[in-house]
Amino acid sequence: MKRADIETFYARLEAADPEPVGELNYRNHYTLLVAVVLSAQATDIGVNKATKALFEIVDTPEKMVELGEKNLVDHIKTIGLYRTKAKNVIGLSERLIAEHGSEVPADHDALVKLPGVGRKTANVVLNIAFGVPTIAVDTHIFRVGNRTGLAPGKNVDIVEKQLEKRTPDKFKLHAHHWLILHGRYVCKARKPDCPACGVADLCQYKAKTTVTP
Repeated sequence: MKRADIETFYARLEAADPEPVGELNYRNHYTLLVAVVLSAQATDIGVNKATKALFEIVDTPEKMVELGEKNLVDHIKTIGLYRTKAKNVIGLSERLIAEHGSEVPADHDALVKLPGVGRKTANVVLNIAFGVPTIAVDTHIFRVGNRTGLAPGKNVDIVEKQLEKRTPDKFKLHAHHWLILHGRYVCKARKPDCPACGVADLCQYKAKTTVTP
């Protein structure tokens, strides 16, 4: 995609949704971190259902440690990889208490040292909690980046670097959410809704659909 088209691409996404927000439910920076960790290989809807009752009683690392791994499992057992995630959530909670004064650090290197927190999770937390213009590449963004020609790449790391390089600075804060929501609701995996797409004329996808699914 040409530079001028990239500018137009983001401008249209901004016009359609000036203040995009993530779809994970949370109460503070800590519960945001937990929700993002739980969302790996799971849907936001599924995570929200599992955390609705959990976050009513747990909203700090101390309360999570007190709850314990076994009881946490009972809350999140509808989510994929729940046993590993429960262990990681307890572990990161203990680490936050011991090393960060029970606060979520606004630092990428510190975040990725926490159990269960990878590069993508850290970028999401930094973006939503602290307003850092990071771009975390999930399956939706990977698909949109490649399909449209916005940021083609064979793996998520390449797509992330391409997006960081090709996304104009003024759009970087919200780029992550615009691309995820576009991939989730318009540029869908099985059958993209090209007739309803506001950037279809800029997109380089050759197999565009012609009838709204």
